[in-house]
Amino acid sequence: MAAPLLGRAANRRGRYRPLADINVTPLVDVMLVLLIIFMVTAPLLTSGVTVDLPKANAQPLNQDATPITLSIDAAGRIYLADTRIPLDELVAKLRAIAHNNPNRRIFVRGDRRLPYGRIMEVMALITDGGFTKVALLAEATVPPRAVPAAKSAGSKG
Repeated sequence: MAAPLLGRAANRRGRYRPLADINVTPLVDVMLVLLIIFMVTAPLLTSGVTVDLPKANAQPLNQDATPITLSIDAAGRIYLADTRIPLDELVAKLRAIAHNNPNRRIFVRGDRRLPYGRIMEVMALITDGGFTKVALLAEATVPPRAVPAAKSAGSKG
């Protein structure tokens, strides 16, 4: 009777060994949740001012330095980053941020419902302040689909 008991105990020791494999399923779950969180929050971090940009098919510009972004909302209020500033203080604030570098790139984000004259007034003030690289931003659109060339009447196929 002692022999079968020893056999079972030896068999148990052999069957229940420590698991040395890494279970990657929880790691993948955590990484996917973090990826989703970053994908949701990244667009919210771009700018705090809600501006409805017009659409354009232009290619993006090459950027050598971080540009200064200026936003004008639908009511005509001017924001530098997320801070509202009056029009008469605009050039002084831009010079302070650009460290008196007139070649610093300035992007103007104007709401599409805003009158053209208001945007031009702000851009003229910036260029009169000595800044030479002022650009308007627009929201990128999907390029139009290529229309296949019509087959000639003489071709077969």
